[in-house]
Amino acid sequence: MGTAFSETLKKLRTERGLSQQQLANKLFVDRSSIANWENARRVPDALLMTRLAECLNVHVSDLLERTMVDSEDINVILVDDEEILLAGTLPVLSEILPDASITGFTRISEAINYAKSKPISIAFLDIELGTHSGLDLCKTLLEINPSTNVIFLTSYPDYAINAWNTEASGFLVKPLQKEDVLEQLSKLRHPVGKLGRVLKT
Repeated sequence: MGTAFSETLKKLRTERGLSQQQLANKLFVDRSSIANWENARRVPDALLMTRLAECLNVHVSDLLERTMVDSEDINVILVDDEEILLAGTLPVLSEILPDASITGFTRISEAINYAKSKPISIAFLDIELGTHSGLDLCKTLLEINPSTNVIFLTSYPDYAINAWNTEASGFLVKPLQKEDVLEQLSKLRHPVGKLGRVLKT
């Protein structure tokens, strides 16, 4: 599955002189995602195909026609308006959830459009998103899919009271620590299929 795509991606990335890490940084995904795509272990969804096309300067149809999405994936999003924090958090989540499809967003509109295109299992949301609020984004995501588990992220513990007034599953203070994330994942409001294996390891 996705063999033609994986070969095309590796060829285009190499031709443009990009390492897997450099491409991952441009897409706001972990390097292991690029490696999985290039080894045909999984394929990106339509939104990431669009981002890939832009980064590689090719038409999106050249990539989309080679994709086949695994509907059983655990879909996780991370929304933070600060790119440096987004880039620093993605590897932590990727280590904890190696079988998940994890995508980062700096723009709320992109996160919402992504959530409308596929079911989100877990959403890690910064509470302060520029002029917007992660609390409002939480409400929107839950309107789209009431089974989404929302975990708020913030540098300010004082926001915890407001966060608990939503239907969120948890609250974490940045920077993320692996043990804290695992603890929150064990308290999700809605079950996530393959996640049990991760929490038992």
